[in-house]
Amino acid sequence: MPPPLIFEDHYKRLGLEVFSEENLENVNGNKFRTDVKIFFIPAGYELTVDFNHYKTKKPSLFFLTNQHLNIEKGKEESILLYYNRDFYCIQIHDREVACDGLLFHNVFEIPFVELDDTETKLIKELFQNIKIELQAKDSSVEEMIRTYVKQMIIRATRQWKKQNLNNKITKSSGTEPDLFRDFSRYLEIHFREKHNVADYAELLHMAPKTLAHKFRNLNIDSPNQLIINRILLEAKRLLFYTDKPVKEVAYDLGYEDPAYFNRLFTSKTGSTPAYFKKNYSTGKKYNI
Repeated sequence: MPPPLIFEDHYKRLGLEVFSEENLENVNGNKFRTDVKIFFIPAGYELTVDFNHYKTKKPSLFFLTNQHLNIEKGKEESILLYYNRDFYCIQIHDREVACDGLLFHNVFEIPFVELDDTETKLIKELFQNIKIELQAKDSSVEEMIRTYVKQMIIRATRQWKKQNLNNKITKSSGTEPDLFRDFSRYLEIHFREKHNVADYAELLHMAPKTLAHKFRNLNIDSPNQLIINRILLEAKRLLFYTDKPVKEVAYDLGYEDPAYFNRLFTSKTGSTPAYFKKNYSTGKKYNI
């Protein structure tokens, strides 16, 4: 496998690495955990993102931040683009293509888009362009790479909308995608300390009933259920991937009463936190 290509300038960093059957184990672990990641994965791969398992039937792009990633099987070359927020995210003023846009941290917890033959060719060309720039020594390399990254995210955002929002949003609900994106962003920032719909409604400058009504228009879970889902996801991460006891997990998630957290987790998952921590072995499986 070719060595990783890396751009670094003060606090800004971006890298590109290629993986296949021979070195897939290098993806797993914490090496890329803190990076924003765009991962091109061919058909025929098996991987786990947090507690969901995927088998790719088509080439796909996965958009990951702090999720737990484990590649289990794959033969053809996959391409990982990873960067820190200083390289890209603080530069972006368009919410839709930033690091908290539709592709990253969305309340559907769908971190991927499938690619048809045309999109696969275009995305691979963008990766190749980034590779060429990383090998160059020109002073404009950083801006060129950032341009290619933005093109990739724009193309993927269009595909993600077609694949995940078209069936959920009616023609009359033109502002709902923006609301959905903003809610997702606020939820990712505040889920540890804000547990009530009213908290997010206030951030979005609307009444809680209005927020709930708009989400019904999207035909997705209620804001309250989405808040609970995000808390439970983090709880599962802390229980499974760390040595923290249940009581400390509860405190980390903003619950001063561990018994209440215990009841919430048990009622929503069918398992006590302690049992989950000891016995979890598999999650939902998806063929994509």
